[in-house]
Amino acid sequence: MQTILGANGTISYYTAKALTQFTKEIRLVSRKPNLINEGDELFAADLTHAQQAMDAIKGSEVVYLLLGLPYDLAIWKRDWPLIMTNVLNACKAHNAKLVFLDNVYALGRTNSWMTEETPFNPCSHKGEIRAQIAQQLLSESAAGNIDALIARSADFYGPKTPNSFVSAMIFERFAKGKSAQWMVDDTTKHSFTYTPDAGLACAILGNTPSAFNQTWNLPTHKDVFTGKEFIQYAAIATPCTANHQVLSPWMLKMAAWFNPLVKENMEMLYQFEQDYLFSSQKFELAFRFEPSSYKRGVLDTANAAIKGI
Repeated sequence: MQTILGANGTISYYTAKALTQFTKEIRLVSRKPNLINEGDELFAADLTHAQQAMDAIKGSEVVYLLLGLPYDLAIWKRDWPLIMTNVLNACKAHNAKLVFLDNVYALGRTNSWMTEETPFNPCSHKGEIRAQIAQQLLSESAAGNIDALIARSADFYGPKTPNSFVSAMIFERFAKGKSAQWMVDDTTKHSFTYTPDAGLACAILGNTPSAFNQTWNLPTHKDVFTGKEFIQYAAIATPCTANHQVLSPWMLKMAAWFNPLVKENMEMLYQFEQDYLFSSQKFELAFRFEPSSYKRGVLDTANAAIKGI
């Protein structure tokens, strides 16, 4: 049995699809899980409750913690440490391996390519929380208490990826005939991980015994676009005129007074003030994996946005 925690998310969808290459026994866990593959087992659980996490993981050989919490600092502070503790304890009790999907927040502001060796140096409250729970997993792994790995991703984009900021600010706006938007500076480069690649990579890692007790950056193409270039390719794929607006920090600060989500994003604006470069060379070499090009990914994402999926 291989179990996905947080089964209604985008990466969970693509991971569940990819896992059919490795197993016929897939359990999908969330508060209200939805079927992805025919034959999936659905298991309703709230992972903030220790016993429910224990029951959800029972009988699992590999567990994928792919959960996404609402983008709210108070919720992250309250729930992430609790969820990580409950999942680690349940995996240890049931001798299950753990794949944890992480982001780059714990790394903070960097001046070079982000690799698996980039040290934790959070410069945001959300980054501090991500560093805390990642270090908790790494400590348990280093102590030999569990076989676990971190699968780290850059910002997401792709079909069926509604929570990606480029979905809301570019693809959905172009599909509605509106101008696109970018944050802070459209001349800086920004890496994005294509969600179908991320899901497949999580499944590969979970089914490779030698991959555990390491950190892996998920496959992300090295030929990175600037914000302006990304928008131009999205316009060609949509197709529409490549009109866009750059939202300056003061514009976003004003919007934050009226939009709670914008307010939550303010501490992350440093990611758009300089190049945001994410290297997956380790994964690519280990698994002979070629990440999807941005041209292909943008086209597929644009087609999905036009179709409303």
